[in-house]
Amino acid sequence: MLNVPVNLLRLFEAAARTGSFRTAASQLGLTPSAVSHAVRKLEQSLGVPLFDRSARSVRLTYEGEVLMRHAGRAFDDLRRGMEAVSARAPTLLRLHCAPSFAAQWLTPRLPAFLAAHPGIDVRLAAGTDYTRFTSDEFDADIVYGPPRTEGLVVTPLGEETLTPVCAPDLATTLRNPKDLLGLPLIQSDTKQVQWSDWLAAQGITDPPRIGSRFDRSFLAILAATQGLGVALESTRLVEAELASGRLVAPLAERSVPVRYVGHHLVHPRHTQPRRTLRQFADWLLRELAREMPDATGHPTGR
Repeated sequence: MLNVPVNLLRLFEAAARTGSFRTAASQLGLTPSAVSHAVRKLEQSLGVPLFDRSARSVRLTYEGEVLMRHAGRAFDDLRRGMEAVSARAPTLLRLHCAPSFAAQWLTPRLPAFLAAHPGIDVRLAAGTDYTRFTSDEFDADIVYGPPRTEGLVVTPLGEETLTPVCAPDLATTLRNPKDLLGLPLIQSDTKQVQWSDWLAAQGITDPPRIGSRFDRSFLAILAATQGLGVALESTRLVEAELASGRLVAPLAERSVPVRYVGHHLVHPRHTQPRRTLRQFADWLLRELAREMPDATGHPTGR
């Protein structure tokens, strides 16, 4: 087995990747002659030319291309490994989150979390695919819908109350749940509880008149603020719009409450949660507990 210094392979990979000894030297903080000398030494060790050289450029030989395919993958894997290790610095919290929860609830509260925990940095990614944690890219996931449980610690994030919400002008026509049947209803296709479920809870079996349809709650909420119809949404996700008056909930006190557990915090079971994740989970549950509806449907802490 050849005993080739890794540093020679590093210089070769940089030169092959950039197609230039000068550019590789600039990236590595060396002189072009140092890179050229290192490549020559590697060629002598392997017994084959790796570059065809001309006065103005260098080009990989067949042997050089073969070596680069393997060296490139190896250094890519090494870079990813180093990034993964450095990303696990104790001050970095890496979260994946359901898009509407991230946009409507979590992001507006992150300044309060960071102020309460100085020194912690948050990296937040939103998506509907559940994190599998196999690549060690995230510490935790806030998922919408039934979570996977195998190998995971699952923490329910409490009940959410669903209620029809709409722009103030549209609300003047809503005095009881049956009035909804004459209005365009905005549907969020991924919602666990749909209009037919909510209407059935009110004793209404007539088919709803579905207007606009969206695949994310935050889009349905935005459509409702634009007067496109009535959306059926969690009061947790529309709190900012209700507080500002952009949306109102005209039937909140005139309908049977419909509640469900929609979101869960999950993280791998086989690893000890890092301090940043424990602090975030504790803060998250405290913040949600302040806003849990009481028997009247109103938040308990605000």
